[in-house]
Amino acid sequence: MKRFWSNIALYGLSLGLLLVSLQFFRYKWIFVRNQTEWYAGAVALVFCIAGIWLGTHWKQQRFKTLPVESNPIQPPSKILEQLGITPREFEVLQLIAQGHSNQEIADQLYVSLNTIKTHISNLFSKLDADRRTQAIKKAKTLGLIP
Repeated sequence: MKRFWSNIALYGLSLGLLLVSLQFFRYKWIFVRNQTEWYAGAVALVFCIAGIWLGTHWKQQRFKTLPVESNPIQPPSKILEQLGITPREFEVLQLIAQGHSNQEIADQLYVSLNTIKTHISNLFSKLDADRRTQAIKKAKTLGLIP
């Protein structure tokens, strides 16, 4: 954040110096006929260059800090075996954690809505949860989902 404000101060200073230099060298003879267009063009050029530089600079910084996941989620099989969670129930748990509704999960897995409700009921009992949020929280603490 500190770098952000220093960049803004730098741009403000450079624009101020540009205006001072225009007055100092008295380039008014260039601007007499098309004064507004020249000033607008100069300001547009400065902001265009600043915007392009800022965009590439912030993009590089932003994506440096984001972790990139190359592998899909690998379930810890020992915990799943201890809890008795089947691979299909684990798949349903992952979709619940992503925020999908029962109908969306059923459509995605090509099963009936009642089958999904059964899987969710089994998950709730195996994770000792009463609601989806509790099941997700318990799965996160156990390391089943990120």
